[in-house]
Amino acid sequence: MAKYGLIGNNIEYSFSKTFFNSKFKKEERSDSYENFDIPDLSQFSEILLNNPKLKGLNVTIPYKESIIKCLDSIDSNAQKIGAINTIKITSEGKLIGYNTDYIGFKKSLNNLLPISKKNALVLGTGGASKAIVYTLKSLNYKVTQVSRVKKEGITTYAELNKEVMIQHQLIINCTPLGTFPNIDQYPDIPYQHITKSHLIFDLTYNPLETMFMKLSKEQGARVSNGLKMLEFQAEEAWSIWEAKNI
Repeated sequence: MAKYGLIGNNIEYSFSKTFFNSKFKKEERSDSYENFDIPDLSQFSEILLNNPKLKGLNVTIPYKESIIKCLDSIDSNAQKIGAINTIKITSEGKLIGYNTDYIGFKKSLNNLLPISKKNALVLGTGGASKAIVYTLKSLNYKVTQVSRVKKEGITTYAELNKEVMIQHQLIINCTPLGTFPNIDQYPDIPYQHITKSHLIFDLTYNPLETMFMKLSKEQGARVSNGLKMLEFQAEEAWSIWEAKNI
């Protein structure tokens, strides 16, 4: 019996545990999936020590970037992205990092295209945004990242005017704003400038319709949550875990 799990903090709402344990039950596998909710990454070594049957892990907020220093190696795409969401534990006990978020997002986005302008606004600059930016650039989108804090190459929320909003018809929320239980929160953007030409994508999946999506839909925009992206990235993670050690 193999064991898998999710590393993160405040992850009781997690999609992954339900997804994988349902998968194991359906396929009549004796494998299990567990949440490892830790307040500090220093406890990561304890998880490995206390769970010798671990074969793979997913990684979520807030450890997608900081986990890299704990790994033996990372694959080339994850290295370019600078964030990890999947770890394979080899039969020799080596920890190899991957990013399957970009694959999940790419497949989800393909189902929603086309849009007329290949300009994208990415809300947030954390670990979740890195895979999104990487994917968009690989698809030849011009990407503008948005943050509360002014940094070089980053636009602030205060700078989002009508012209910027109209020029960027794809807007992706990579922040945790609106995630359960804080469902009344939403990114501070000028929703009045969103139109029916916009495609709004929220990485959040709980609730299925966030305030970000609702406010955008009221303006006529097409909207999508992150559920399909999660399913696609989870299946990719499973393929990595199941692959024979190279």
